[in-house]
Amino acid sequence: MIGIIAALTLAVWCIWGGEIASLSSVKPVGGNPYLYTMEYKAPYDLDDVIGNDIDENAELLGYVISRVGKGLPLKIGSSQVADENGETATINCTSFQAKKADGEGYWYGRNYDYFKNPTMVTISRPKKGYASIAVSDMSHFGYSLDKIPDSFLKKLNCLAAVYAPVDGINEKGLCTSIMALPKQASQQDTEKHDVGTTIIMRLWLDRCATVEEAMALLETVDVRHDAKVGSGYHYMVADASGDCAVVEFDKEDGWKTMIVRKADDANSMLVTNHLLSEKYYTTEPDPAVGNPHSRSWWRYETAGAFLAAHDGVLTFDQAQECLAQVHWKDLVWDNGTVEDTQYSNVYDQQAITLSLRNWNDYETTVRFELQ
Repeated sequence: MIGIIAALTLAVWCIWGGEIASLSSVKPVGGNPYLYTMEYKAPYDLDDVIGNDIDENAELLGYVISRVGKGLPLKIGSSQVADENGETATINCTSFQAKKADGEGYWYGRNYDYFKNPTMVTISRPKKGYASIAVSDMSHFGYSLDKIPDSFLKKLNCLAAVYAPVDGINEKGLCTSIMALPKQASQQDTEKHDVGTTIIMRLWLDRCATVEEAMALLETVDVRHDAKVGSGYHYMVADASGDCAVVEFDKEDGWKTMIVRKADDANSMLVTNHLLSEKYYTTEPDPAVGNPHSRSWWRYETAGAFLAAHDGVLTFDQAQECLAQVHWKDLVWDNGTVEDTQYSNVYDQQAITLSLRNWNDYETTVRFELQ
């Protein structure tokens, strides 16, 4: 009997060892029941994801169930679905890169503004690719304030986190983040393979060391945002040398990629929730090119003024203050739901660290690093 049990245990470990180790690493940070960390230790194959042309959230979650879960009874849902009018509450975010005032290199700042949900910080070290620290909104794979991973079985959905970053940094100092653009869901449609909203970010983190490499990778795939969600997105990508770009998509021209680069003589670059490409850029709020409800233009002007006042060169404290000046607290939507800044992140692109402040708690900074 002992031999049979041992054999079964070995078989289970051989099949699910990486997943079990990953789930065993899931834990709350600093006693906070809504902030978690995970060391993702299971294998994953991005070439397989690309080959499957996964461009919808439901497809991605189904892929996680079939490929990562290996038949386990995972039931994963997402909050990212449109209502009966085809609308969705959009993620309202601010991102910037700024030169360090107190050392060599750059800071990458990022506010993630959304409804109150738990947050996951995932550290991954793929066999083929760069190690990274990535942050996810756990509502994207089924969690909420009322459903948290407080038991082994309840942790199963966390396996989806590696496929669902909304910002992150890799071991080379490349950073990326996503910002929402209402009704601008890219539907690129060529002979290339399709990748979805967050998979392009995972590809950048795993495979790119520089902005130039990220832009080259972008040319090999079609980026398709889930049309069922109702929102589109643009991305910021920045590397350790100070190169920085915003990736957008032209809704009037087949969703062709539009790249906005940081000026050669600039120390900083900023993006919020409206298009920056010359074809669409406006200084006045316009729902055709961004999200006036989230005060995107006010945040762009306010954070931009702060960066300009320091010539784009910030200390760590100033990087945090720049994010604090444009954070949300108790923003009430028309339907009565309340939005807050879920977290404020400052990445050190040289030390490869993440300093995170959760839910407007600006007295507490949690630091993560690749070791």
